[in-house]
This record gives sequence, structure tokens and C-alpha cells, in this order.
Amino acid sequence: MSTMTAVPDTLLHALEHCGMVEIDGLHAFEFALDENDNLHIECIDGRTAKHWEFTPAQVAAATFDQDLQSWLIVGYASDTKTVGEHRLVCLGDVLGSGDDEDETE
Repeated sequence: MSTMTAVPDTLLHALEHCGMVEIDGLHAFEFALDENDNLHIECIDGRTAKHWEFTPAQVAAATFDQDLQSWLIVGYASDTKTVGEHRLVCLGDVLGSGDDEDETE
């Protein structure tokens, strides 16, 4: 069985083309790069807000696990106040070409 989309070569590229991420099994619609290119991911787990932060070097060092179709990245989690390994899945591909055509019409 073949997949329709190719695996991006870097996590940064994958993030540019997704609408949502799943981190450690939690869906997060809020993810962005700040002015220093640190990646911030936020979500709500029940009533608890969770936040992860990754430096540009950590994002660049992320590796793709072909078997689990996810990225392994090391970074800081605010709820545990520790640096550790996290599993990140990019979901909801964003189609750039279709969006651009809608805006110009």
C-alpha cells in the first residue's frame, strides 16, 4: 500500500503544511514559531493547560519514525517542568494552492 503524500524531510517543513499537531497523544490546534524561531505548542487536557517549547536546534534535530508515522523531538514541557522526549504527529494537511486561488477570485 502506498501513501498519497511524501514524508517531509524536516519537522519544520512538516509543520508548515499541517493544520493541527498531536503531541504525546493530545491534539493541539495552537502551535507557532515565535520571533526567535522557538516552537510553542499549547493544548488543554481536561482543565489543565499544557505547553511545550522547542528551540530551533531541537526542531532541526527531530527524527521521523517511519513505523509510527510521527516525529521524535526533545524539548521542555511546562506541566512536568522537565526536558524530555515527545512524540509529535502532524495532522490536517493545509493545501496552499487552493487557498491562494480563493483569495484572488
